[in-house]
Order: sequence, then C-alpha cells, then structure tokens
Amino acid sequence: MTVSRREFLAATTAVAAGASIGINDVEAAKAKLTTSSNPIAVSTYSYWRYRKDTKLPIEDCIDLAAEAGFDGVEILHVQMTREDNDYLQMLKQRAFVNGLDLCGFSTHQGFVSPDKEYRDRNIQHTLKCIELAYRLGIPTIRVNTGRWGTIKSFDDLMAAKGIEPRLEGYTDEEGFKWVIDSLEQCLGKAEECGVTLGLENHWGLGRTAEGVLHIVNAIDSPWLQVTADTGNFFERQYEQFEMMAPKTVYVQAKTYYGGGTWYTLDIDYSRVAKILKSAGYNGYISLEFEGQEAHETAIPKSLNLLRRAFK
Repeated sequence: MTVSRREFLAATTAVAAGASIGINDVEAAKAKLTTSSNPIAVSTYSYWRYRKDTKLPIEDCIDLAAEAGFDGVEILHVQMTREDNDYLQMLKQRAFVNGLDLCGFSTHQGFVSPDKEYRDRNIQHTLKCIELAYRLGIPTIRVNTGRWGTIKSFDDLMAAKGIEPRLEGYTDEEGFKWVIDSLEQCLGKAEECGVTLGLENHWGLGRTAEGVLHIVNAIDSPWLQVTADTGNFFERQYEQFEMMAPKTVYVQAKTYYGGGTWYTLDIDYSRVAKILKSAGYNGYISLEFEGQEAHETAIPKSLNLLRRAFK
C-alpha cells in the first residue's frame, strides 16, 4: 500500500493524540493508511482501435490523455512511428510536461510454434521491446503466449471466441514448453532493465487464467507476472480474473461504448475493483476503449466509469 511520508506522520500523530481527539477520529486516521485509489491510465490503442481513420500519433494521444485527466499513458508498440532514441525521449518528455506517467508498453509476440527460428525472432523482438520500455522509463511490458495460427483471420478467431484448433501433430504441452523456454530467455534482460513482463490473458495458450498461471508459476520469477485484461474472458469471467489477481501487476480495462469492435462484454467494474482490492492490488488501471463511439466522447465517459469504480 503506497503511503506518503506526510500521510503517515499525520495519521500516526492523530493516533498518538487519541486521548484528546476521540476514537472516531483515530479510526479515521488509521483508515487513511489502508485506503487508496488506483491511478487510471489510457492506452494509445483507445484512440486508434485499428481503425483506418483514427491512428493518432503517440504524442497526440499523450496530449489528449492529459486534457481528459488521466494519470498515465500506456503505449501500444505497433502504433509507434519510429524507434530511434530522439523519438523515445521526445515521448518521455511529452508525458513529463503533461504531468503523466508512461506506465505500460503493450507489445506483440508469439512463441507457439515448432519453428525454432520463428521463436528466436520473437525472443529477439521481445528483448528489443524491453530495451525500448527501459529507454522510455516504462516499468512493465505486456507479453503474449502467441497462438497456433490455425485460424488466420482475427475476425474469425473472435467469432470462435478465441478458440482455435491445435496445429496438427502437436500438443498443448509442447506449446507450453515453447512459451516457457522462450520467456525464460527474456528474464535476464528484464531484470537488467528493471522492466517487469506481464503475461496477458490474450488468446492462444493464454486464453484462460489456468493457461496464464501455468506459465507464470512454472517460470516462478518476480520478473514475469500477469497483465490482466478485463475483456478477454468469455466465460467464468470473474472467477478467472480472481484467480489471476494475486499475480497481477497491471490491469487493462475494456469499455465498449457504441458497441464493441468484435464483441461487447458486460463488465461490472465495482466487482472487478473489489477483487483487486482483496488481492492487495494498488497499481494502474489502463483503459482500452474498444467500441464504435467516437473517442472524443467515449474516452471521457470511460474515465468517469473507472474513477467511480476504483475510488
């Protein structure tokens, strides 16, 4: 639980003076030490959503996030137009002067393949993303398991609720081994750079909480934890989210104003907030708006929704 020195001294002074100020005041001062609001961020993805007409530059997304009143910004790697150091430091300064944290880096990789060269390329890509996050001052990146790829179209995959057939001749056990071996090769760089990997419940072998935790528990490293996405469970939604909560270091929160791009889920964010609070989670809640409504109106509404739930 994050407590400032000023809050701590004020609360302990109040407790010490309990004889003169009354028991209710003492309890209120103590309660202040055990309550906090989660900071709310927005992913740059929320301003794009892979729509042809809304791929805003990262720096514009940072400005819009500040205007809306967010606490931080999560950068979607594939939305970046450059990777040179001048560009990275410009983004870092842009966030700083706007009073925002760069708090997350959402990356894509896949390790579910019998092709070692393919897995090695994705390992190298992940190592590069760790370095980019480090240079941006971002403390965590989202990582994926990848998927079998037997359903080529993402639209078709969503229609199938993220379930696809295994590659013929291979098993999930082999797939998990490829993912575990690949992620283990990224841990040294993660530790060196101080960038925590957050494995997301993001299709493939990470479609379920059981799949995510199988990998995280097998590796058993503080540098691989969980990025929990509220919108990627089609069944046992809260049960699975609760399973992952103790290992969660970052949360992506979906909203669907105007109807979802691929689907719409009814998410009870008060219930999600209670689950995270019970697990002791005090970190960022990062908005991923994935609806059809214009971002100019949907994102402020989403921020208001999340502020109320995670107060």
